Amino acid sequence: MQSTVEAHPFRTHDPALEPIAARVMAGERLGMDDGLALYRSTDVLAVGWLANQVRERMHGDLTYFNVNRHINPTNVCVASCRLCAFGRKKGDAAGYTMALEEAWETAASGYSEAVTEFHIVGGLHPDLPFQYFLDLVRGLKERFPKVHIKAFTMVEVAYLARRAKLSIEETLRQMRESGVDSMPGGGAEIFAPEVRSVICDHKIDGQEWLDTARLAHKMGFRSNATMLYGHIESDADRVDHMLKLREVQDDTGGFQTFIPLAFHPENTALDHLPVTTGLTDIRQIAVSRLLLDNFAHIKAYWQMMTPKIAQIALRFGADDLDGTVVEEKIYHDAGATTPQGMTRKELCRLITEAGRVPVERDTLYHAVTRTEDSFLIAV
Repeated sequence: MQSTVEAHPFRTHDPALEPIAARVMAGERLGMDDGLALYRSTDVLAVGWLANQVRERMHGDLTYFNVNRHINPTNVCVASCRLCAFGRKKGDAAGYTMALEEAWETAASGYSEAVTEFHIVGGLHPDLPFQYFLDLVRGLKERFPKVHIKAFTMVEVAYLARRAKLSIEETLRQMRESGVDSMPGGGAEIFAPEVRSVICDHKIDGQEWLDTARLAHKMGFRSNATMLYGHIESDADRVDHMLKLREVQDDTGGFQTFIPLAFHPENTALDHLPVTTGLTDIRQIAVSRLLLDNFAHIKAYWQMMTPKIAQIALRFGADDLDGTVVEEKIYHDAGATTPQGMTRKELCRLITEAGRVPVERDTLYHAVTRTEDSFLIAV
C-alpha cells in the first residue's frame, strides 16, 4: 500500500514533542518517558498528527471492518470484579446460562452468509465443565463450517484449565481440536498489580495473562490484546501495560490487533468515577499507535467510544472499526448507549466520510470479496 503521508513538516507548540517526532519520523522505537510525554502534552492535535503518519505509513487510507456475531453463553461468574456490570452470581435472578442448543440457535438467529466470525466470551461459571465449551465450539463448527471462531480470553483459558485440572497447554490444545481458530484479547485490563488488585483481583494476574498469551501464540493461535483505561490507573500504568504487550509481540508476533477499551463505570462498583471524554479516547488511540510499533492494527472499538469518536479516531492512528456485532452484552450492561449492531452499509459510510477506504476483512485480516449470495476470502 502506497503511503499517503503528508509532506509538510511537523509543527507543535509543545517542545517536549519535538524529539519524539524526530524518532517517529525516523521509524525509531519510543519508550516509557516518550509515552508519558504523549499523555501529558497539551497539543493533542500534534500527537494525533504523528500517530496518523504511522497509520498512513502502514495502511495508507485503508480501514478494516468485519461482519461478526457476538455470543456470550453465560453471565454467571465466580469473580466479583469491581469494573464489571455483566457478571452475575450463581442463583441471581438476572443470571443466565445458555443450553447448547440455545447457544447454537442464538448464533443462527444472527447468522447470514455475510458472517465470517463468531466472537465468544462469557463469565467464569462455577459449574459448567470444560466439555460444555468444547461441545459449544464443535456444534458451531458443524453448523457453520465457514465461520471463524474467536473464543475464550486468557482469563477464561486459565480458569477452565484449573477447573479441568489440565495444563494451560493441554487446555489450548483441546480448544484448537474442538474448532477454536483464534482468541479475543479481553481480561488484560491493566497489568499494574496495585491497580489490578482493586479493579479485578479475582482474575489471573497480569503476568499470567501475558504468559498464557505467549504460550497460545507459540502453539499457533493468533489473538488480540486489550487495555481498559479511564478508571483508577495512571499514565505510567497505561504505558507500562502497552510496553509489556510490545515485549510479548517481539517474542511471538501473535497479536493481531490492539484494542483500547474505555471504561464505562455505570452499573459497576466504580460508578462514582467519571466517563472518559472524547479527547481522552482519541489521545489513547494515538498513543497506542505510536508506542505499539510491532502491532499491525489499532482498533477504534465503536461500541465503547461511540461511532462518532471512532470515526475521528481514524485520523488519530486507528485503522480498524471492529465489526457489525449484531448483539453485544458486556459493555451495554455497563451503560453503553451505542447501537448493539451496525450494518455493513453504516460502517462503510462512517469510514468513507472520514476520508478513508473501507476494506471488509475476515478475522485474520484477509480481504473479503462479496458475491451476490456468498463471499470469497483473498489469502
